[in-house]
Amino acid sequence: MPEKNIRLLAGKPLIQYSIEIAKQCPSIDKVFVSTDDRSIAGIARQAGAIIIDRPIELASDTSPEWLSWRHGIEWVENNYGKFHCFVSLPATSPLRSVADVEAAIFKLENSLADICISVTPAVRNPYFNMVKVTDKEFCELIIKPEEALTQRQSAPDVFDITTVVYAATPKFIQNEEGLFSGLVTSVVVPRERAVDIDDIYDFLLAEAIVSEIRK
Repeated sequence: MPEKNIRLLAGKPLIQYSIEIAKQCPSIDKVFVSTDDRSIAGIARQAGAIIIDRPIELASDTSPEWLSWRHGIEWVENNYGKFHCFVSLPATSPLRSVADVEAAIFKLENSLADICISVTPAVRNPYFNMVKVTDKEFCELIIKPEEALTQRQSAPDVFDITTVVYAATPKFIQNEEGLFSGLVTSVVVPRERAVDIDDIYDFLLAEAIVSEIRK
C-alpha cells in the first residue's frame, strides 16, 4: 500500500491515530515520530509529535525496526535526557485504546520483564488446525500434542503478536538484538482492536470497524 502511514482512514491520516492515543495516555510524557518522509513529518508535527529524522539506512522496507527504536532512544537521550520507559505505537494499529497502552506500561513497570508486547487470541492453533508439509508431501500438525485432540477447546491457548503496543526498558533495546533476547511479558488485546494493517484487505476491515463504532 503506497503511502500507507498517511492514507486516510475515515478521513484521518493513519499515523494520526497513534499520535492522538499517545497524547491521551497519562503515562506518556512526550510523543515522537521517527521518519525520513516529509509528508509523514508534516502530518505528525501538526498532530503534536516531535520529529526524529530517521537516517536513510534505517528507512528502507527491509531495515529492522529494532534499529530504528535504538536510534530513536539515542536521539531522545541526547536531546531530552535519560528516560525509564520506551513505548512504540506503530501506525498500522489504529484501533488501539488508551487502556491498551496503559496496561502494557503498567505490566512492564510491575514485572521483571524487559519488554511487554501486545497479543490477541489466535484464530488458528498449531496443536489442532495448523499443519506443515513434510519432505514426503504429507501434512502434519506443527506441534504434535501428547494426546490426540478432538476439539480445539482442549488445545493450549495460543496468541498472535500484534503491533498495538510495545513497552520496553531503553537499556534492553540498546543492549539486545530482538524481542525475545530477554524476558517478555504481554497484555491481551481483543481482536477488534488488534487489526494490523498490512494490505488493502486489512485497511478495509479497519475502515468497517471505525464506521461501525461511529454509528
